[in-house]
Amino acid sequence: GKRVKLPLLDKEIEIITDEHVDPEFGTGIVKVTPAHDVNDYEVGKRHHLEFITIFNEKGILNHHCGEFEGQSIKDVRKVIVKRLEETGHMEKIEEHTHQLGHCYRCSNVIEPYISKQWFLKKEVAANAIKKVNDGEAKFFPPSWKNNYDAWMGDLRDWCISRQLYWGHSIPVFYCESCNHEWADEETNPRECPHCSTANFHQDPDVLDTWFSSALWPFSTLGWGNENNPQSLPSDLKDFYPNSLLITGFDILFFWVARMLMMGVHFLEEVPFKDIYLHALVRDEKGHKMSKSKGNVIDPLDIINDLGADTLRFTLCALAVQGRDIKLSPKHLEQYRNFGNKIFNAHKYLKMKQDSFKSIEKVEFKTDLGKYMRSRFFQCVEETRSNLDNYRYNDGAMTIYKFMWNEFCDWGIELSKVEPDSIPELGAVYKEALKLIHPFMPFVSEDLYHQMENDTFKDDNSVMVMSYPVAGQRDLEIERKFELAIEAIVSLRRAKVPIDMANKKIELGFVKLNDSTQLDGKFIEKLAKVQKVEFVTQKVDNAVTDLSDNLETYIKTDSVDLAPIIAKLEKQLEKLGKERQKLEGMLNNKKFVENAPADVLEKNKEGLSTAIEQIERIEKELSSLKG
Repeated sequence: GKRVKLPLLDKEIEIITDEHVDPEFGTGIVKVTPAHDVNDYEVGKRHHLEFITIFNEKGILNHHCGEFEGQSIKDVRKVIVKRLEETGHMEKIEEHTHQLGHCYRCSNVIEPYISKQWFLKKEVAANAIKKVNDGEAKFFPPSWKNNYDAWMGDLRDWCISRQLYWGHSIPVFYCESCNHEWADEETNPRECPHCSTANFHQDPDVLDTWFSSALWPFSTLGWGNENNPQSLPSDLKDFYPNSLLITGFDILFFWVARMLMMGVHFLEEVPFKDIYLHALVRDEKGHKMSKSKGNVIDPLDIINDLGADTLRFTLCALAVQGRDIKLSPKHLEQYRNFGNKIFNAHKYLKMKQDSFKSIEKVEFKTDLGKYMRSRFFQCVEETRSNLDNYRYNDGAMTIYKFMWNEFCDWGIELSKVEPDSIPELGAVYKEALKLIHPFMPFVSEDLYHQMENDTFKDDNSVMVMSYPVAGQRDLEIERKFELAIEAIVSLRRAKVPIDMANKKIELGFVKLNDSTQLDGKFIEKLAKVQKVEFVTQKVDNAVTDLSDNLETYIKTDSVDLAPIIAKLEKQLEKLGKERQKLEGMLNNKKFVENAPADVLEKNKEGLSTAIEQIERIEKELSSLKG
């Protein structure tokens, strides 16, 4: 209610109280400049203060500034400080760090400036908020809906005019004869609708970029240009609403929410049913890429070094919903190797046969062919489900595991036992290339046509072929091959303790936990065993390996076990000392309190590894000693 005088101007201003000011911060008193601060503008409206603009658009002070009129904001600050000191109005100067807006283009300090602008009322968004909450548009990951609701629930009127050269001109005109203002659908109206004079001009401002972008889902489909011969009248009907929008989460509010707002307002339907918000691609340490940090990964460099498909597959494999992508050379190398694996499988098949039929044209007769086809159908089913739910990383990894672990590691190896399966495996491989195509289009397209011995043409591209569909799985044959592979792995493990890992042995025994009948030919070839016997009882005087569904035995009658046992006991003694040392450190309270977190974690991992190795060697010794 009281008034004070402004130093240097001898101007009275009133003292007000407002909840915006924090009494615990600084002196608890601030000067309010409603025309030059966003928060002060709101304070000024609440208290009906005078909105005085003290400089022009070029930052030059005006007549409100007394003796400082005509000077720039930047230059006058030091002059004013000096004058305050000279007149005895300066008590003290303190250093203070605070937030200050800078232009992202020229880096100059942004000076708030009250001016006449065009606004869009917040009520325009009401129907978009309702339709999203009624489930007409869904977010992936779903958690982003909470962010959308929070932002839309706190909307203010949106300033849509910009003082820029480029952009959509605001369609508002001002008559200089009768002062009439109007909006016009015509780009170049001929006369003022009020007084019919041609003496008028258009608003010099353009629309906000995001306002123009908000019209994208329907303006690109001929909306508002139905009579234009270049527009296809069916486009809007055929493609609005669309099914899916994919974009970065960082423009959820700038673009996605605004497209929803405009689409619902003008066409009364949400512009897209599903909204997939992908994460940011960061460096391997999780830092945002920036030129100043020097951690930017140029995708063109990756493409030149490792190929476009490596980059595509890596990004898909790492695109877990809701998590940022940490892109590292290790990941890129891993999926480059995956491309090599696919190529090597192709080379092997082509070496055996010149061309291959499609899967639907092949009669599957061999057990291995039926097994690979059945496992492929499982892969197709999982991949389709993952893509339907926008789990691109799970889709990529499903294909990765099938192609690398099942088809290349086992299918190709097992075919060396059953050569008649090659045409069938080739058909499965060709169909798998179609499954991989969205992830690795260049490699898959090239290899597919090589498998058919033809050349690529626009009308026979994998891109326009039907995506693979899952068929009926053969669970019985899957079970048989799973047990055969398990027996191969088990016998290989059993050979390790007796130093026979890469050597062929005469006899191996397999004891199944159920009554499944297995053909031993695959086991004999890949486990390097001359003959496999299936038994129902434990074999004495044999090294044993236990797995989930079976046990395997290798007799030790003709093997000198003494040096092998001595070697294992020496390893056990060494691991025991390592375990004792690590346990002593981790049980030391002072060490645990003072050691860095990464050192503690490393010691815990070391102890866990040592315990696992001790348990494994003890089992091996127990087996060898009978």
